[in-house]
Amino acid sequence: MKICTIVGARPQFIKAAVVSRAFAQVPSCTEIIIHTGQHYDANMSDVFFAEMEIPKPVYNLSVGGGTHGQNTGRMIEKIEGVLLKEKPDVVLVYGDTDSTLAGTLAAVKIHISVAHVEAGLRSFNRKMPEEINRILTDHASDILFVPTKVAENNLKNEGVCGDHVQIVGDVMLDAARFYGDMASHGSNVMQKLSLHKGQYILATIHRAENTNDANKIRSILKGFSACNDEIILPIHPRTQKIIGDIGVSVPSNVRVIDPVGYLDMVALEKNAKLIATDSGGVQKEAYFHGVPCITLRDQTEWVELVDAGANILVGADSEKIGRALNGGRQGDALFRPDLYGKGDAAQKIVSYLSSRF
Repeated sequence: MKICTIVGARPQFIKAAVVSRAFAQVPSCTEIIIHTGQHYDANMSDVFFAEMEIPKPVYNLSVGGGTHGQNTGRMIEKIEGVLLKEKPDVVLVYGDTDSTLAGTLAAVKIHISVAHVEAGLRSFNRKMPEEINRILTDHASDILFVPTKVAENNLKNEGVCGDHVQIVGDVMLDAARFYGDMASHGSNVMQKLSLHKGQYILATIHRAENTNDANKIRSILKGFSACNDEIILPIHPRTQKIIGDIGVSVPSNVRVIDPVGYLDMVALEKNAKLIATDSGGVQKEAYFHGVPCITLRDQTEWVELVDAGANILVGADSEKIGRALNGGRQGDALFRPDLYGKGDAAQKIVSYLSSRF
């Protein structure tokens, strides 16, 4: 079995790490990793491969920094060239980025099977580029690995069902368990930043729906300013640029730091009092580590977290953000890891593909 794995952004590096480790246990399997270059900053890319011990990409396409259309088009062209050369049995794509859609379209156009990890997620907001990427990828893929029953039902509602839809659980739970232990020993970020467990809030802002809207950025920062705790904000390059462009002041209780590696991020998540984010991946990581989360979006694809009370949607509303940040911890009883399987999703994915190819 020959697999071409397409990655390009931080969440995909994390998911691919655990699945690639499972592939490595199958002697008859050859995995070729193609990095599109969507996250091209060293702090957003290189450090993840090094820390997570992901096999080095065989191909780095160096596509990044453009618009969604520019990036997707360039990726399709370059990925197609690699696939024609390598002739894999299946292309494996993750999540909902431009890299995901580009890998899918490049493969199906030349009749190579596509398997989509994290299929079936829906925020039901088509203004989000990620939502369009999810829908198109799911409907073009040959194999769909879904993390939850909710995701499976979303696909059924769109007429996508059958044996090619497999509930495997969430590979992010696999990663959280494996790398959570590693971060406890391999990260010194808490000491470096002079932080103490439960005495700060961790925040991330990177979604285009926020970073492309100056008013939303202003409102989010205003909400942060009402918080009684120190907020640690690892700054995404796009977020840093818009804050500079619009000339807004960062509140005095917000400590902006450079992007951090995965182990440092896990350590910051595990020890935070609360997490405020617009990232789908970080929402789940908060849950896996037993930390309450507020989501800086009006919708989330992880609706079960909201239903469980582990996550609160506040959008970019400064008053809602301020109230939620000062609302204190929620009950740990709300955190039920079985929402996302048993931490063996990677093994299930590899076993299914091995039986097919």
